[in-house]
Amino acid sequence: MSSPSQFAYRTLKGIGIVDAAPVYEPLPGFARPEGNLRCCSYSPCGRYFAWASPERVNIIDASVGHIVTTLPAENVYELGFSPLGSYAITWQRPSKDENGDAVKNLKVWRVVEDGPITDDVERPVVGKFVQKSQTGWNLQYTFDERFCARVVTNEVQIYESNDLTKVWNKLRVEGVSDFAVSPGENHSIAVFIPERKGQPAAVKVYNVPRFDSAVSQKTFFKGDKVQMKWNDHGTALIVLAQTEVDKTGRSYYGETTLYLLSANGGFDSRIDLDKEGPIHDVSWSPNSKSFAVVYGYMPAKSTVFNSRADAVHNFPLAPRNTVLYSPHGRFMLIAGFGNLAGQMDIYDLEQDYKKICTIEASNASVCEWSPDGRHILTATTSPRLRVDNGIRIWHAGGGLMYNEDLNELYHVCWRPQTPQTHPLEKNPFNPMPTPHASALKYLGTVKTPSKPAGAYRPPGARGQITPLAFRREDEGGAAYVRGEGISSFSSNINGFGKARRREVPGAEMADDPSPLPPGAAPGGGVSLTPDDGSGEKLSKAAAKNKKKREAKKAKETAEKEIGGGTLSPDPGPHAAASRRTPNRSPERRGAPQSHNHQRQGELGQQQQQRSRSRSYVPAPGFDGKPAPGGGGKQRARSRSATGRARQRGGTTESGGGMVNGTPKVGPRQKSTVTPQPQPPQLDTTINAMPPQAPIPSYETETQTTPPQQQSPPDLQVTSPTTPGPGGQDKKIRGLLKKIRAIEELKMRQARGEKLEDTQVRKIGSEEGVKGELRGLGWREGDAE
Repeated sequence: MSSPSQFAYRTLKGIGIVDAAPVYEPLPGFARPEGNLRCCSYSPCGRYFAWASPERVNIIDASVGHIVTTLPAENVYELGFSPLGSYAITWQRPSKDENGDAVKNLKVWRVVEDGPITDDVERPVVGKFVQKSQTGWNLQYTFDERFCARVVTNEVQIYESNDLTKVWNKLRVEGVSDFAVSPGENHSIAVFIPERKGQPAAVKVYNVPRFDSAVSQKTFFKGDKVQMKWNDHGTALIVLAQTEVDKTGRSYYGETTLYLLSANGGFDSRIDLDKEGPIHDVSWSPNSKSFAVVYGYMPAKSTVFNSRADAVHNFPLAPRNTVLYSPHGRFMLIAGFGNLAGQMDIYDLEQDYKKICTIEASNASVCEWSPDGRHILTATTSPRLRVDNGIRIWHAGGGLMYNEDLNELYHVCWRPQTPQTHPLEKNPFNPMPTPHASALKYLGTVKTPSKPAGAYRPPGARGQITPLAFRREDEGGAAYVRGEGISSFSSNINGFGKARRREVPGAEMADDPSPLPPGAAPGGGVSLTPDDGSGEKLSKAAAKNKKKREAKKAKETAEKEIGGGTLSPDPGPHAAASRRTPNRSPERRGAPQSHNHQRQGELGQQQQQRSRSRSYVPAPGFDGKPAPGGGGKQRARSRSATGRARQRGGTTESGGGMVNGTPKVGPRQKSTVTPQPQPPQLDTTINAMPPQAPIPSYETETQTTPPQQQSPPDLQVTSPTTPGPGGQDKKIRGLLKKIRAIEELKMRQARGEKLEDTQVRKIGSEEGVKGELRGLGWREGDAE
């Protein structure tokens, strides 16, 4: 019987090692360490397991749990091994010594020394380096541990593993930022050079130690960073290139492209993917002859390609973002983790890609195949999720085999073992293994819903078929399409990436996409694509503002036709002759005086009602009736620019005998007023209302006694809200400003600058603006 598989985990309180199927028991002979343990790791060969405490690094034999050696390294944050487990590598935080020099914080130790080492003798270090970045901190070894390499500025340094004191060889590449050593028998190194100074990015493959020329290379744009994945045989390399920013505005996370290179230079190509969207995951098959890719907007598409980048099989569309081959290459796991539901689909590749089952592993942040190829480990870890942390082991047939809830689980992994250690039966599902007691206990507490909840449906839509517009692509809905240059901030884009148009499921779509008038949209309602009539589509806010401007313009035009004049300040008592209706239009000057008084009185009453505040209480006698008590003498206060002056009762030449429209009786003057329509009173109160239409000045003829007494001059009061120049001139200036802005955009476009969609549409509206100017009487020869 083969040895059982094994996994290790690290929590807030300590580290544990558990023998998995079929026993599911802690490793005998292992004393669980407790305390502040920052990291732990298995060696790639599976022989050793190590963890770091604040004082030292302990290394044990993973089969029995006994300590093999101890490394005197303090405050280690990263821990690793060479492929055969001969060397242990530790990384500490960068620091400086007393002289201000950087301390060599990357150290390489030999796990088992040739000679005896006593406790009082300091353990020798094979090599030391200064490594500031925690990303890509570890050395990369060849499969036989003959060479190891690390990247520095503009070069990759090659060392012999048994002597790290001197550089054995150098691969000089200008601008190199990342590299990957082949795991195969041929010693190859792939290097990545990002874009710089207008030059495209490049991935080049070199054979060690022949660094004079690359045996294979691929150049491409849109590559700020890459992931390089060798197959297990080291014969081919997949390059997943990614940009930091998507210049087309389609994605927040940049653009992704996929390339395939052979190690001998016989083949290199870009992998064509037939679904738009990002590349979520790519994985090599253990036989190194095929690979799988998950790509496209959700629901994503999963495809298997051969070694020549030809599509072999397409899986059904589903919300998935992870793909993993089993160690023997027989099964494939396609899952959706992260912000997806955590469903895992298991397929049998030897049975014509037959689907075996779907496993629900919600909130999982770790997913790995066991070395025996029959079990899958999933875990919820901190700090991604600090609640419901635990480990679950599933059988490939879909059943839960083991469950353990843990407090603040930070790390979990399988012990590496070769597939030959656990040969796979022809039918691994017969018989099915018996679940552990912890799994049975967990399944007893899980409540199975009586019916699937599904998505929320409003009461009016329940019991009906879901419209096609609301279905996912894998459920028969329309494919997700996002147009060129469309930003997610556009107000005319809905959740499906299309312009908002009313669609009736099953009905034929109209060919003409032009907006419909209000009340004529399909199914009633108003058009969802506002248009200003010049062919330029407006947003909702722009259409609303345009409607307000047109209403205000129509209101001003109507009031000008009624009034035909403006109020102006009185130049003084010496210009009485100039006040003979100076602003009255010619056609109004010849109109009957009684008709003028009637029209002006109505207009004045309307303006008085508008200018009054809600808390205004009219003074006694304001409506033309004498105040109770017989005292008809009133005062009116003015807030005009001329100061607070005493106002007479009207604006006529004999207005001294009127106060607020009532006859004034005083000791100085006695007047008899001829029956005339009451003129409107001017409200000089400054309020927040918009400027009203100009009110013409007018005169009324009255007879006063005695005849030799001169009537006081009338006063015309203006308010700060009196409008300035005509609205037509103002509109012409605004349109000319638009023309100048359009000309500037055209010059920028001619220089080769990339304009936004709104700026391009603004250039297209030039003819409409010029037509509006010509309609206002402006010609291109006129001065601006």
